[in-house]
Amino acid sequence: MRRPTARAYAASAAALTALLTLVPAARADSTAPTAAAATVIEKVPYAMDSSNQAAWWTPVATYKGRGQYTYFAFNEPGSTAATHRPAIARRDPDGVWSRLPLLDQSGQQAEFADDNGHNQPSVARDGSGRLHVFASMHADAWRYFRTEAPGGDVTDHAAELPDQGVGITYPIVTTAPNGDLYLAARVGAGADQRPGKLYRWDNAAARWSVVATFAGALNRSVYPDDLMVDAAGRVHLLYEWAKAPATGFRHQLSYLRHDPSTGAFADSAGTVVTTPVTPATSDVIQDLTAGEEWSIDNAYTGPAVQSAKLTLDGSTPKVAYRYRSADSGGDFRVYYAYPSGGGWVRQTVYAGGQTAAALGITWDQTDAGRVYYVTGSGTDRVFAATGSGGTWTSQSAAPGVSADRLAVRRDSDGNDVLYLPDVAHNSLYYGRR
Repeated sequence: MRRPTARAYAASAAALTALLTLVPAARADSTAPTAAAATVIEKVPYAMDSSNQAAWWTPVATYKGRGQYTYFAFNEPGSTAATHRPAIARRDPDGVWSRLPLLDQSGQQAEFADDNGHNQPSVARDGSGRLHVFASMHADAWRYFRTEAPGGDVTDHAAELPDQGVGITYPIVTTAPNGDLYLAARVGAGADQRPGKLYRWDNAAARWSVVATFAGALNRSVYPDDLMVDAAGRVHLLYEWAKAPATGFRHQLSYLRHDPSTGAFADSAGTVVTTPVTPATSDVIQDLTAGEEWSIDNAYTGPAVQSAKLTLDGSTPKVAYRYRSADSGGDFRVYYAYPSGGGWVRQTVYAGGQTAAALGITWDQTDAGRVYYVTGSGTDRVFAATGSGGTWTSQSAAPGVSADRLAVRRDSDGNDVLYLPDVAHNSLYYGRR
C-alpha cells in the first residue's frame, strides 16, 4: 500500500477582533494572534462523500499500541449522488493508511441515503481492540457495526442493542479507562418529546445495556453533544434542549454527570439529581437570553445554541459552544465555560464573524485548554484558541487546508488529532498538533 506523504505547515492566522464576554464583570479585550504551532497535515487517501459533515458526531478514536493508531469514521461516495457508504480510515504509527468498509448482512458495503447533519458516523475502540461504529440514523432503527476481534471485518451487529425498533438519532460514543464504552443518543420519533438515553458496552461481557434515560420532558427534544469518562470512571454528558419535535436551533446547553459505582447522576457541583432531568432541573450552562424563543421554525433568527463540545481537566468539565445572541448580528460566536461557585463562568473565545457548526476542545496540564472552531469564510478556516486570564488568542490550526468542518480528540501522547473534512472538495484530512 502506498504511504501518503505528510506535509507540515506553519503560518500566521489573520487577526481576530471583537472578543467579548458573557460575564458582565469580565474584561472584553484580546491580544494579537501568534504564529501557528507546527501542524502535521495529511490528506486521507480515500474519497469522501459531501454528506460527511456534522456538529454532534464523534468520528475519531485513537489507541496507543506500538505507537499511536488513529481511526476516522467517515462517509464515502455511494452508488448515486444522494447516497453514501460508511467506512473507517485507519492510520498506523508508521503513517500507513488502510480502509475498513462497514459491511451489511449480505457482506456488501452498507449504503444509506444522504441526510446532512444526521447520517454521519461515530466510532470508538473498546478495551479488547474491537471497533464500534454507529452510522446513518435519523429516527431509524439501530445501524451499528463492529469487529469481532482486532483486525477483523466491521460487520452488522445492530441486533445486539437494546431498544430495538426505536428511532435513534445523534449517536455519540466514547471509551472509558477500563475499556467499556458509553453511548448517548436521542431516542424516539414522537412529536411531543424525544428524550436522551445513555447506554454502556460492558467490555468483559461484550454486551450492551441501558444505563438510563438521562434527560427528557414534554414538548422538548434532547440533542446530545458530547460525552467523556474521567479516570474514576464517571461519565460526563453535554446536551442541548429544543422544542419538540425537532429544530436546527436549540437552547439551554446543559451538563450532567453519572457515577457508575453508585448509579447516581449529579450536576457540576456534585448535587445528586433525579433523572430524567428536564430543562427546569438541568445544570444549564447557557440559559435563555433576551429575545430567545422556543421555536421549531428553521428560519428562526433569534438567540440560540448550535453545537458544543466537552473535555475534562481531571474531573472538571470544560466546554466550548456556539451561541447566537440578540446583539451578535446573526453570528454564532464561540464561547468557553467551566463550573465555578455553583454556577458556570463563561468567556468569549471568538466574536469576529460567522462560524460553522463545528467545534473541538482539548485540555492539557501544561498547555491548558485549546478551543477549535471553524470560521464561515476565509482561506484558512480552522483555528485554535488558547486562553489566559480570560483573554483568548487564536491561530490557524490547519494552514493551507480549506477544511470547513472539524472534530478533535487528544491522544494519550498529548497530541491533538484533527479530523478535517473539506466538503467543497470531497476530501478528508488528518491533522496532528
